[in-house]
Amino acid sequence: MNAMTLSLFGDILDKLNTALLVQDRYKLILTGLKNTLLMAVFATIIGTLIGVIVAVIKYFAQGNKKLTPLGWVCDLYTTVIRGTPVVVQLLIWSTVILTGIREALPIAIIGFGINSGAYVAEIIRAGIDSIDKGQTEAGRSLGLNRIQTMRLIVMPQAVKNILPALANEFIALLKETSVAGYIAMHDLTKAGEMIKNNTFDGTALFVVAIIYLVLVVGMTKLLGLLERRLKKGDLRS
Repeated sequence: MNAMTLSLFGDILDKLNTALLVQDRYKLILTGLKNTLLMAVFATIIGTLIGVIVAVIKYFAQGNKKLTPLGWVCDLYTTVIRGTPVVVQLLIWSTVILTGIREALPIAIIGFGINSGAYVAEIIRAGIDSIDKGQTEAGRSLGLNRIQTMRLIVMPQAVKNILPALANEFIALLKETSVAGYIAMHDLTKAGEMIKNNTFDGTALFVVAIIYLVLVVGMTKLLGLLERRLKKGDLRS
């Protein structure tokens, strides 16, 4: 290593030391990472539950006059949520609807969960529509009602078809949590910004970017393993 390389390496170490170790600034990163993971996990759970319910309602509302109004409500929900920016939705939840909640974390979880639910609903609906109608007819011919046919025959096949799209949605949700700072949420991105403002140096933002990258790559690898296991299961059956 020549002198220039050593000097550059030393400069990077100094910047990292200032950004993370001086005044224990790494604790800001750890707190932000914890909050980001909490938002992503619980928003994913809420979004999945909402998505399944909305997709199933829209499926059963087809050709059923009693459920048609519910189908319209679900269509309105997906249209409004998918047609407006998530940042604006968060601000509405924080400053208009959930003003009685002072903590930013639950507001962020609710906001991101409801936002994700609209996208998950459309993904699941498309997955249900991708299943051959003959599968439903076969279930009904075996004496199953529509709900049993959906739960035992259609939905398990749909999940396998939509897994890649769901994985992309969950990864996108993780990255979207970076805008939670707009409602004074101490997330990972906000932590990096706070350190940058204190040190007048952007090194912490590079650290934040690397953490996001590791999380996304790790999730992608895990979901890839799950997909391969599901494919092996199909081959064995």
